[in-house]
Amino acid sequence: MSASAYQAHPPNWPEKEPYGTADVREDLWPRGDNSRVLELELSPRDEELGRTWIRDTYVNCFVVDGTPVYVATGTTRPAGRPGPAPWNDGIFVWIADSLDGPWRLVDTTGIRPGADKGKVWSPEFAGENGPGRTVVAPWQEYWRDEEGKRGNVWAPEVHYFRGSWYVVACTGDHSRKVGTFLLKSEGGVEGPYRVAEGNLDKPFGDLVGDAPPGVDPEVYFHIDGGLYAEGDNAWLVLHNDLHARFQDDMEDIVEKTDLPEFQQTRYSEEPYLEGAHVLKHEGKYYLVHAAWSRESGRDRYAYALKGKQYQYDAIIAVSDAFEGPYSKRWTAGVGAGHNNLFVDADGGLWATFFRNPAAGYWADHPRIEDSAVPGVVRMEWTGPERDRIYVQRRK
Repeated sequence: MSASAYQAHPPNWPEKEPYGTADVREDLWPRGDNSRVLELELSPRDEELGRTWIRDTYVNCFVVDGTPVYVATGTTRPAGRPGPAPWNDGIFVWIADSLDGPWRLVDTTGIRPGADKGKVWSPEFAGENGPGRTVVAPWQEYWRDEEGKRGNVWAPEVHYFRGSWYVVACTGDHSRKVGTFLLKSEGGVEGPYRVAEGNLDKPFGDLVGDAPPGVDPEVYFHIDGGLYAEGDNAWLVLHNDLHARFQDDMEDIVEKTDLPEFQQTRYSEEPYLEGAHVLKHEGKYYLVHAAWSRESGRDRYAYALKGKQYQYDAIIAVSDAFEGPYSKRWTAGVGAGHNNLFVDADGGLWATFFRNPAAGYWADHPRIEDSAVPGVVRMEWTGPERDRIYVQRRK
């Protein structure tokens, strides 16, 4: 295949067998020739480190009044702490005119002169609640137990929809209630934001039933929620099988309980998946999940329930319809899990990554010093007949 033909429609790689085998070839890694780490303006908590520490990196591009606006956000840690648990101090947002930057924290100083610049929401803003306006719901507030301060927020996304700004995020495992919620801006991307009416008492959807060790199952709802918009309609994409249409006023979801499920081609032994995300590209719907590849024998890796964790991957399936049925999944990016896909102002396709420091490859010293980053990697689409998206591979 010529270089020009490859650039137009690169080939699919053969499916790994059996279904559920992970592809770990280095062509699918974010590398120096296909990716970059964004230089985000530092908040005070990251000045000593010299770069922004972030997990669940989210980047997108929206056209606002005819001009492209790039946004970035993710899970951050408070000053002096190794990570975002058992508490962190909120959601930060950055903007830029292009992926090349400069990336600057949104200017929130006019809203909260005494707070950190760029912090658009935090449990510490509970004092701003007033009649008819809730900034922090009671179940989102900080609390304390015998071990100290509790309450955190994870995996935020920023969206511009029908002329307004929204943030979808979830409270973490150490919160009073764990689950996904929506914030609505009463101004620009910098806010001020308030909690949607459907989240005044609880996160979206039903209780999960099963909860991670140490988390009360009576407070554990579905996490990692995101927003998918098409035309004048928007849907909640919820961890990791569920979706629900938002009401026209974006105050709640239409289906309050028993949320519909995506029709997926599951592995024979379905592992724990995270970070569900949907992108429509060239008429097809791409459903993205994050999954740990695990050692399953000599030089073999699989998306399985057991085995030593290796890489936190992005796996994708494709469908003709938003709800499915979706195809078999494939490895789209090694170490690029818990990400989102987005299209830049020039039509280029990208994904985010952050190099998970929790376990596996990026948790090993000295690699951990290069983990938890705001990374973006170019993606390639294999054409209308083959319908796959991969990290941009070597030609």
